[in-house]
Amino acid sequence: DYNDGFVMPAAIGFYTRASIAPRNDRKLVIHSENYSEQVEFDLDHLPARRAGHWSDYVIGVVTMLARSGKKLGGANLLVEGNVPQGAGLGSSASMEVAVGYALLNLAEQASDRTRTKLALLCQQAENEFVGARCGVMDQFVASHGKRGQALLLDCRFLEYRLLPLPRDVALAICNTMVKHSIAKGEYNQRRAECEAGVRGLSNHLPNTLALRDVTPEDLAAYGHELPEIVVRRCRHVIGENARVLQAAAALELEDLHAFGKLMLESHRSLRDDFEVSCPELDLMVELAQQAEGVYGTRMTGGGFGGCTIALVEAARVEAFQRTVQEGYERSTGCKPEIYVCSAEDGVGEVV
Repeated sequence: DYNDGFVMPAAIGFYTRASIAPRNDRKLVIHSENYSEQVEFDLDHLPARRAGHWSDYVIGVVTMLARSGKKLGGANLLVEGNVPQGAGLGSSASMEVAVGYALLNLAEQASDRTRTKLALLCQQAENEFVGARCGVMDQFVASHGKRGQALLLDCRFLEYRLLPLPRDVALAICNTMVKHSIAKGEYNQRRAECEAGVRGLSNHLPNTLALRDVTPEDLAAYGHELPEIVVRRCRHVIGENARVLQAAAALELEDLHAFGKLMLESHRSLRDDFEVSCPELDLMVELAQQAEGVYGTRMTGGGFGGCTIALVEAARVEAFQRTVQEGYERSTGCKPEIYVCSAEDGVGEVV
């Protein structure tokens, strides 16, 4: 998503719930059920910088909403959720979008037309206030996700279309329970390497604004002038853009075998060219491939731990869980968590 490319997420059946009530003053009082903590802020004197606290995600969203011209009033906000944290499943985006939508809804400024703007403001909050250089994919699918459907997003133009997922398949998310400490720095390093590739290739391809604009033929012609590691990063991104479009076509044809093959190709590229996998993720992918009823599997999220996702025949998902859990625990001594999900709706009001 940070290369202006194509992505295909789905909203899944975890949630962040933001309950909100108006106040008669300019205070924002936020209580987190998950952390059993309460914080209080003055809307007219919001913090100028992050505190390294969970409330940064809330204050970042409030700050960006205010900067965009939204008129917000004081409120009591209760936040709680069950999205696994640190697992690459978009827990921060889920909180940002839930809080942003609740605040807009209270101000009677929430509508379907504001969902894309909300996603962008939540991404901006994470980029500029929290300090994470994420793309817009997680916030976008949290805003626009639909039950039973994947979402094909063009990250440059923010155009999207929904793709139906067959009812007889499940999304099996396998949490390695591992998060390597290098993840955040390596994520920023990958962004820098992609940007270096754009700078180098634009010497020959002046209209190149992002790797979205580069073809495999372009990379073959001019990649010899780039460091080898940058070439591999570029090759992954360029190939992944093509795989996403091919996967969309496969879904429309209900060709799940072709879709699953593309998932495996994606994982190999993430492992070998982008180098964001780790032994635990590779093991999880290998175990999933050995289970019956699996169309395909790959790592998901930022990498270096976290989760894989597998597309599994619904009738065989319980056997899949047993096979993968037992194999992973036997090899690592660590018991994984496996979540069986379907594609669900994104943000909305619960009444």
